[in-house]
Amino acid sequence: MKNLSLLFAACTLIAATTGTVSAGTISSAVPDLNLRIQYFSKVLTPEGVTREARYEEAMLRRPGHVWVTRSLPENIGALQDDHQDQGKDKKKVSLNAKEEQHKHFNHVLIPRHIFMDGNKPRIEFINAPEKEVIAIPPSEYANVNFDGSWENAFYLLDPVLVKAIPVSNRASTISGARWREREKNGVFQRVLWDEQKQIPWVIESGDNAGTFYRRVDVKLQAATSRELPWQNIKGYAHKEYADFLD
Repeated sequence: MKNLSLLFAACTLIAATTGTVSAGTISSAVPDLNLRIQYFSKVLTPEGVTREARYEEAMLRRPGHVWVTRSLPENIGALQDDHQDQGKDKKKVSLNAKEEQHKHFNHVLIPRHIFMDGNKPRIEFINAPEKEVIAIPPSEYANVNFDGSWENAFYLLDPVLVKAIPVSNRASTISGARWREREKNGVFQRVLWDEQKQIPWVIESGDNAGTFYRRVDVKLQAATSRELPWQNIKGYAHKEYADFLD
């Protein structure tokens, strides 16, 4: 999610330099989507080190709701077991119950639910194994990598910003989707946008010097269940983000 926020920042920067500002939510009807999203980033540090990161998430998009879960490789279990064992050792010397609670809240691994509450977006994390719903106040959004934008959550990229990017002549292999591209001061931005589904299939940004490159690939997934996970929280304990702070 952090990498995608950086992509949004690049989009906003380019839009600002061209005099384009987001006008808010696009109100046209959009279809329900089940998506798989792959993130990749590569950065060259001033020390000459190239750092690469990649991860994958699953997303459900429904009217007024977005549900996102991190997809973990099968071999990640061994690392989690080691982490849990280390946590148990720390608990033996911990005298602070809140400190122990804090160790259990990992906003990256717990599914997040972003929804419209009136005319404002809200975010909460639903921890099914512990039967907990953790509400996040707006003042803490930055701590869970949420920028507070409904457009960025629901469409992955604000449609108003997308429309400000010129349509390119680059051929698209996806029916109904067109490439939009622009470049300014050596920084480029490319989006393969589907007008009907109102979703980007590819988002790319980087610079010609090769110091950074970020890419998001979005794939459509078949629905495996009609159940919506945010509706299955009856009896869950409701907690505040502050409950997990030291």
